Amino acid sequence: MKILIWLVLFLIAVAGIVLPSIYFHTASKLPQMDSEFEVELLLRNSIEGQRKSLEAGTFEKGRSITYKRPEFERLPKDLVALYIAQLGCPTYFQTRREDGPKWAWRLFSYAAFDTQLPGDGACERILAMRLAGALGVDGKLERVVAAYRLHTFLQKDQLLAYDLSTLYFEKGILGVEDAARKVFDRELSTLQLAELAELALALPPHGMYSTAVQCRNASLIRQNRDVLLMDLATFKLVTEERSRSAMAQPVACQR
Repeated sequence: MKILIWLVLFLIAVAGIVLPSIYFHTASKLPQMDSEFEVELLLRNSIEGQRKSLEAGTFEKGRSITYKRPEFERLPKDLVALYIAQLGCPTYFQTRREDGPKWAWRLFSYAAFDTQLPGDGACERILAMRLAGALGVDGKLERVVAAYRLHTFLQKDQLLAYDLSTLYFEKGILGVEDAARKVFDRELSTLQLAELAELALALPPHGMYSTAVQCRNASLIRQNRDVLLMDLATFKLVTEERSRSAMAQPVACQR
């Protein structure tokens, strides 16, 4: 029994030395991302560079290439509802931010055992790791460490806003505002619920961007759009009346 106790204590001691060493070694190889200002600067350099490379080509002429800090308040509430529902966290904004040992254990269990623990913290991890990828961080362990660092200063709404502003659709088309112009030839703020549901199909996890842009198989687009709208009503994120009204609308590209 004493041997077992000493073995457990030894393993705890080793973990207390090895794990921090791995963390700091991995963190030393990451871009500088200790504040929102640094994150914004990295994203601006990357995204504006991609947009500028297409300025004389497919990028919309006369449109600013500037990457602006995303503001959660400017996002359509219906799009946010659609996104969190499809991420699998319809209660994302109804639960507290995951912090402390619980958050650390979530990241460790994913990095070490590829375990995806339940709870809305799962979506915080997905969003933080996806943002790490947008910042140029490659490798599973590296993105986990970056996610931990980003989570120290970005709140739940900021994680979602940054994610939606950096999603890659095609060369030079990054973020939901670019996607809305490409798919609907309109500003994101002008889209109605039915259109936002179609746009949501272009986002993860569905990835139907090219289908939406080219209007391939409109019946499939409508079928999947209506599933998303029904999900919203099921999760009480919109009323059943609004959901049914949106489902009655034709697919945007067939109007």
